[in-house]
Amino acid sequence: MFNKRVKVKDLLASEPTGQEVTVMGWVRGFRNNQFIAINDGSTNNNIQVVVELGMLDEATEKRITQSASIKAVGTLIASQGKGQKVEVKASSIEILGDCDGEKYPLQLKNRPSLEYLREIAHLRFRTNTFGAVFRVRHALAFAVHKFFNEKGFVYMHTPIVTASDAEGAGEMFRVTTLPFDNPPRNEDGTINFKEDFFGRSTNLTVSGQLEGELAATAFSEIYTFGPTFRAENSNTARHLAEFWMIEPEMAFYDIEDNQNLAEEFIKYLIRHVMEHNREDLEFLAQRLADEEKQLPQDKRSEMGLIEKLEFVINNNFERITYTEAIDILLQSPAYKKKKFQYEVKWGIDMQSEHERYLVEKHFKKPVIVTGYPKEIKAFYMRQNDDGKTVAAMDILAPGIGEIVGGSQREERLDKLTQRMEEMHIPAEELWWYLDTRRYGTVPHAGFGLGFERMVLFVTGMTNIRDVIAFPRTPKNAEF
Repeated sequence: MFNKRVKVKDLLASEPTGQEVTVMGWVRGFRNNQFIAINDGSTNNNIQVVVELGMLDEATEKRITQSASIKAVGTLIASQGKGQKVEVKASSIEILGDCDGEKYPLQLKNRPSLEYLREIAHLRFRTNTFGAVFRVRHALAFAVHKFFNEKGFVYMHTPIVTASDAEGAGEMFRVTTLPFDNPPRNEDGTINFKEDFFGRSTNLTVSGQLEGELAATAFSEIYTFGPTFRAENSNTARHLAEFWMIEPEMAFYDIEDNQNLAEEFIKYLIRHVMEHNREDLEFLAQRLADEEKQLPQDKRSEMGLIEKLEFVINNNFERITYTEAIDILLQSPAYKKKKFQYEVKWGIDMQSEHERYLVEKHFKKPVIVTGYPKEIKAFYMRQNDDGKTVAAMDILAPGIGEIVGGSQREERLDKLTQRMEEMHIPAEELWWYLDTRRYGTVPHAGFGLGFERMVLFVTGMTNIRDVIAFPRTPKNAEF
C-alpha cells in the first residue's frame, strides 16, 4: 500500500516514541541541505524532516525546492530545535513531484498580496492565510449540517435551474440551449421559449426558499444549503455572482421564533469553529491585527477577532424595529454632520453604511431589525396589521452589515394574492406556491444566511472573494 502516511497535524500532536512514520507533503523550506519543512494542508504548521549530511546525492538535493512534493520515511524523535515537540529523522526521501523554483509563481517569502493571490487562485490554497480560511470554511459548513440535524430538520436539495424569481428583483442568469445569433421567435417578434430545452424561460436560482416552503408544509422543519446566483453588477468587497445560501423554513414559527433560531444558529456556528479550529483562528486574528496596524487609529477594530467572536456568542443580539433604527440614524452625530453618503428617512432600504453604524457605533453588537416597510420587501412577507410594514427581519453584523435576511411568510391566501397583484407577479406562474395556502395553510417563517458573509465574519477577512475558492464576479470567471 503506497499511502501509509500520517498527517502532519497528527504527527505534531504525538509523542516522540521512536516509531517509524511516513510523511508526505509539499516542501515549505530546505535549510543547510539538512532540514526540510513539510506541509500537507492539515495544519499551517510544518513538520521538520532531518536528513543526515551525505544521505542524499547532489542531484536529489537540488530537486528539493519550494512546493516540490516529497515522501519521507523516518523515525519520530524529540525535536532538537525550538518551535516543535517532534521531528522526523529521515531514513529515505522520495521526490513525488518536482517544482521549478525559478518559475513557481507563489514565492511565499515575498508575502504576496491578496489581490495577486486572486490571480493565481489555483495556488493560493498553499499559503497559510488561505489554508486557515478554507479549513474554517469547512468547519462552518460541517457545523451547519450538525446544527440542523440535531434539531430534527430535513435537508432538502432545491433546484438550481428554476422558472421563478423568488426575490422579484429580476437579476438572474438565463439558462438556455437556444442559439444566440438566431433564436426562434413568435409572430410578435418575442423569443419562442417553447423551443427551448425546458419549453419555457428558465434561470439559475436566486434562492431555494419557495421550494423550501413547499417542503416545510409537509416536514415542518427543513433547510437548504446550496449555490445561488445573482446577476447583480456589484463589484464590491461584499458581493458575489455565485455564492452559497443556507435557508431554513419552519412551519408553526412566527417572526419571534425565527429570530430566536437565527441567533442560536449563528452562535452555534461560531462556537463550533472556536472549539475545533482554534489554531486557525489565532493565526487569522494575528494576521488581522498586523493588517490593521497599517490603518489610522479610527479605522481599526475595537476588538481583536477572537475577542469579537467571544463577544457575539456571550451577548444577546439587540432587537429593534426598522422605525427605531431610522430614528437612531436621524439622531446620530454621523447624520447631523452629514457623514452618510445615502439619505436617511422612513421608507429607505438601509444601506451598508447605515447598518454598520447601528452595529459598530451605536449598539456595538449584532442587531436584529424587524418591521420593514412593505414597499422595500418581497411579496411573500407577512403583512403587519398597520398596513405599512411586514414581519421581516435582518440580522446585521459588525464589519459586514446584513448577514441574515428573513421573515414570517404570508400564509393568508387573499393577502398574498393581493400583494402579488400590486407587485405585478403573475399568480398563474406560481400556482404551486399558492396551493400551499389553499391546502392546510399554516403560520410559517424562514431566513437565509449568506454562507460567504458568515465565513467573512468568522475569519476576519475583508473581501468576500477571499473566502470562496473560485470567486465569480462581474467580468471574472477564471479557473
